[in-house]
Amino acid sequence: RERRARFVGKNGACNVAHKNIREQGRFLQDVFTTLVDLKWPHTLLIFTMSFLCSWLLFGMIWWLIAFAHGDLDHSTRLQRDLGEGAAGGPDTFVPCVTSIHSFTSAFLFSIEVQVTIGFGGRMVTEECPAAILVLIVQNIVGLVINAIMLGCIFMKTSQAHRRAETLIFSKHAVIALREGKLCFMLRVGDLRKSMIISATIRMQVVKKTASLEGEVVPLNQIDIQMENPVGGNSIFLVSPLIIYHVIDKNSPLYDISPLNLHHHEDLEIIVILEGVVETTGITTQARTSYLADEILWGQRFVPIVAEEDGRYSVDYSKFGNTVKVPTPSCTARQLEEDKSIM
Repeated sequence: RERRARFVGKNGACNVAHKNIREQGRFLQDVFTTLVDLKWPHTLLIFTMSFLCSWLLFGMIWWLIAFAHGDLDHSTRLQRDLGEGAAGGPDTFVPCVTSIHSFTSAFLFSIEVQVTIGFGGRMVTEECPAAILVLIVQNIVGLVINAIMLGCIFMKTSQAHRRAETLIFSKHAVIALREGKLCFMLRVGDLRKSMIISATIRMQVVKKTASLEGEVVPLNQIDIQMENPVGGNSIFLVSPLIIYHVIDKNSPLYDISPLNLHHHEDLEIIVILEGVVETTGITTQARTSYLADEILWGQRFVPIVAEEDGRYSVDYSKFGNTVKVPTPSCTARQLEEDKSIM
């Protein structure tokens, strides 16, 4: 049988494609999140075009103000007189913005206003109240664009999934005896020294099911109870931990044996680790999944923590290594029935 597609990849990416979304306008109701979710080339393009468009728009406005007030004609005439060496009398004409004689100079003045460079060659005078109003509006618009785009860039560079890159899971999961019971086990670790605060871990089994009424659920998500050395779902992830699930009568793995394990192509176990990043305070989530052929029966993870020179050392080269251990080749149901008979 052909193996079905993963619901969650080994790197934590969800293998779900959203199609035929008719209400695309909902994305524009939350523009900031939409910008953060965009890919980097699209974000940088919008970042650049937002500034260029605002500079061009206000450059056109400054040029129109200068044109309406006659600044362009006076500037052209003054340049012509100076070029011909005419002496002329004292010039009493006061422009709205000094040294604007073309659209290029108006565009340069728009950039100076919005990014507060101020080269000193151009400035607004008190001759035109409209020019003062445009100056105020452009400063406000520039601050809004800066706040939105810089906030978007910051959020993209500090997204929670970046921290999840250093949260690792074992490539394979194992099933073996622990305290006389069959257990599903995996190993999780954190490569950074900065801790994940209030870390919790949970598991789900995703498989195709059918109800008594004939309803087919292609991706039925079933929570399964987790156990760990600390107790409950909270973990103290200072060193790698082996997280395990006791396969009892309430477990969806209760009737799985090593003989039929690899015949469950529709079986996928998802592991989700959540917590708060200590350095940034941002909640992060790391995910992985295990298909039937990634579950090793009758194996156990090798120890990787040892005490050296008064401190504990972790050897990550053995993080996913396993060894064979004696394990019954039967289901957890059969194991419990045999114990009850004895």
